[in-house]
Amino acid sequence: MATFVQKPAEVEKKWILIDAEGLVVGRLATLIANRLRGKHKATYTPHVDDGDNVIVINAEKVVLTGKKYSDKTYYWHTGYPGGIKERTARQIIEGRFPERVLEKAVERMVPRGPLGRRQMKNLRVYAGPNHPHEAQQPVALDVAALNSKNTRSA
Repeated sequence: MATFVQKPAEVEKKWILIDAEGLVVGRLATLIANRLRGKHKATYTPHVDDGDNVIVINAEKVVLTGKKYSDKTYYWHTGYPGGIKERTARQIIEGRFPERVLEKAVERMVPRGPLGRRQMKNLRVYAGPNHPHEAQQPVALDVAALNSKNTRSA
């Protein structure tokens, strides 16, 4: 019995639409990362980009559990001496680009390297309820119905 190896020409990519309103960031990011990599398919091949295209809307309405909303910090370095900077999750979500919290969570779950960068290009995150991908006819995925822990119970 030979091991199945999918070739890039045989890949069938679907379009998936996820409404992130009220969903927990980490659980949503895990599900998105698995879809981007193609691990939910029987034809999964580690070195081939056989994941789906994922569209996320309402990214500004995601929730963080515990005290992460005020305590979680994101660091980056400007490249200059003493140039380390930081922002809290609250500052980012209330700021100009609230979708970056979800993008960073997914990016850190996808492998680093050329394949991971290619797979991240299949992710489109929008802060509001509108997206320009109606022509692709995305299939809606109800993440909240998959597990009760995917939504924040306050």
